[in-house]
Amino acid sequence: MIDHLSGELASTGDRWVVIDIGGIGYRVQVTGPTLQDLSEIGGRVMVHTHMVVRDDDIQLYGFVHPRERELFTILIGVTGIGPQTAMNILSRISFEDFAIAIVNDDEKVLTRIPGIGPKSAKRLILELKDKMKKCAATLPGGRRRAEAGDAVSALISLGFSEREAEEAVGAVLPTLPAPTVQDLIRASLARLRERP
Repeated sequence: MIDHLSGELASTGDRWVVIDIGGIGYRVQVTGPTLQDLSEIGGRVMVHTHMVVRDDDIQLYGFVHPRERELFTILIGVTGIGPQTAMNILSRISFEDFAIAIVNDDEKVLTRIPGIGPKSAKRLILELKDKMKKCAATLPGGRRRAEAGDAVSALISLGFSEREAEEAVGAVLPTLPAPTVQDLIRASLARLRERP
């Protein structure tokens, strides 16, 4: 397997790049954000790769950050999610936001991604929840964001709109050093009661 490629950025196209290594051009499928990053860097670039071999095709998928490649390999392991759908997901949502959406059972965030309907969103949550819990805990701010999501859900169940709940939690989150879900709910309720 080709783990990474390092060479001159020879050309770019719609979600692909060609990297020239010793006179040989490797065409690599990339996400929208990766394409933008590589175009800005220009010259000598490096991408972490994942090779997908099929009966009639061999494709290289490239990522600037190893974490993106990790999520790609996790996604293509989900029933019904192929490499193109996985690349589409990675083009539309960050690793951190994806992990938090899965942990919080947030189908709305997932169905905003073109090609992911309610059925696919449910399958992603079902198959990836345990893996993403581990990932979310290691992400910077991941634990805080997971707790913020739980607090928003609690406020919605108390009758507040999604917008009111998100705004209140978003406003109090920076003011609390290491909040629990209960701390966030209490502070958010106090803020919501203060409204005119």
